[in-house]
Amino acid sequence: MASWSSGYVVDVGYTYGFYRELTPSLLGFMALLQGVQSPDLAGPLAYCELGCGQDFSANLLAAANPHIQFHATDFNPGHIVGARTLAQSARLGNVHFYDDSFAEFLNRSDLPDFDFITLHGIYSWISPENRQMIVRFIRERLKPGGLVYISYNCMPGWASVMPLRRLLVEHAAAQGTSNSLQARVSASLAFAEKLAGLDTRYFANHPIVAKRLERIKGQNPNYVAHEYFNRDLTPFYFMDVAQELGEAKLTFVGPGNALDNIDDINLTKEQREFLSGIDNVALRQTTRDHIVDQQFWRDIFIKGPVRLSARQMREKWLDVGFALSARNGKIPREVQGIRYTVKLQPNIYAPLIATLEQGPKTLREIMSEPALKDVHFNHLAQAITFLIALGVCHPCLPDYGLAERKLQTDRFNRAVADEARVERKYNYFASPVTGGGVAADRMPQLLWLALQDQETDLVRFLDKTLAEAGQGLLKDGKPVTGQDHALELQKLVAEFEQDLPGVWTSLGLGAPAVGQAVEPRRIRA
Repeated sequence: MASWSSGYVVDVGYTYGFYRELTPSLLGFMALLQGVQSPDLAGPLAYCELGCGQDFSANLLAAANPHIQFHATDFNPGHIVGARTLAQSARLGNVHFYDDSFAEFLNRSDLPDFDFITLHGIYSWISPENRQMIVRFIRERLKPGGLVYISYNCMPGWASVMPLRRLLVEHAAAQGTSNSLQARVSASLAFAEKLAGLDTRYFANHPIVAKRLERIKGQNPNYVAHEYFNRDLTPFYFMDVAQELGEAKLTFVGPGNALDNIDDINLTKEQREFLSGIDNVALRQTTRDHIVDQQFWRDIFIKGPVRLSARQMREKWLDVGFALSARNGKIPREVQGIRYTVKLQPNIYAPLIATLEQGPKTLREIMSEPALKDVHFNHLAQAITFLIALGVCHPCLPDYGLAERKLQTDRFNRAVADEARVERKYNYFASPVTGGGVAADRMPQLLWLALQDQETDLVRFLDKTLAEAGQGLLKDGKPVTGQDHALELQKLVAEFEQDLPGVWTSLGLGAPAVGQAVEPRRIRA
């Protein structure tokens, strides 16, 4: 391992993920759920991501938010080269990448003060010295009223897994460096699996560990290397993270995941009453973690919270726009929490989904619909929160600036789709309506590209594109040939035409093609 890595895995690249919790519009909405004022998304803003990895996320968010200047650092230069290449391909002028360590980044004199600072999958995997640098950076660079998003492995959920992790790391180290890290990871997993089959008391006393080992084997090998094989891995109690970030003048806002905000489906009535009697926020959250055996947290903190009155919260709610990312038939009709599964009430959700299928609408507009005018404000707000927790509904950016966002996301999405001509690399497009990501696998990306280029025969376009890449379709792990290949392509096109064009148009991914003008208003399906 390279000496400059400080024990962090740099032998293999990280995955090209998009993490929706990093989206500014969603961060603002999560703060609103807690009654806390967040940065105004209509104005010019500055956003920083620490430990950005391959940083597909920052590129996507920069494309969808041209009014925000994005700055991101990762000390692995290979990651930064790839991130800059994508930014150049998409002609993004509002994203800046650095291959600095946290200490070097802290000492830069050419950075602005930030409205958002985010770090996903970093805090648990670095040394105490690097965590101190992050806290200092936040204290010095975050504006008053600015938000911090942080994710980390946590206790007590990791308590039984840490001995397995130690075993894997020590086995990999004992192999030396003659083999690649991927080979050592694979050998260490096989070693642990064999040990688990020897009637081992550790595995018998902790049955969750065997399930975790089985899950690890099916995960992306690069992700596994970064998740489990770094020198440092620290699962935190919430109160320890809150105490460390308190040195940067941060106050806890709430979970960064909508599902974690819904205690009715995660806790029993008795558990909720027990927690309500604990006034200390850090102790209450840590106690809650023991109730649910929390393993991973996504948290939002703020520098100087301003609490909104009930009237202010209602007015802000009414002005937020919401958009669907799935058609009606693909939206689940129940939400599963840790403790309970809640079925969505048809008398509220059926007209709500039907209304949003027409295109993005503010809550004020939703409440004016005849089918929903008698539904109480609180019930509609709760229903929208459930849909956001399901990942099928998203808060929108203000209408102002949509034309510029559309032009920029079209360029970005074309750069992403062009990569899909030869490989499955990225799994998201950028939406100018939500300012965030839209799930898009390789074949839908190629079909979007065909529509943008006004191709009339989509099946022929897919067939030709795959042939030029020297590739074909696989089914059950086997190549599809002859007439079956043509039938599979027809099936892919039919599924795409049924499920996505209307939804994608609503999210700003439809026509016009790159270079054409867009009216500065919300796009309707």
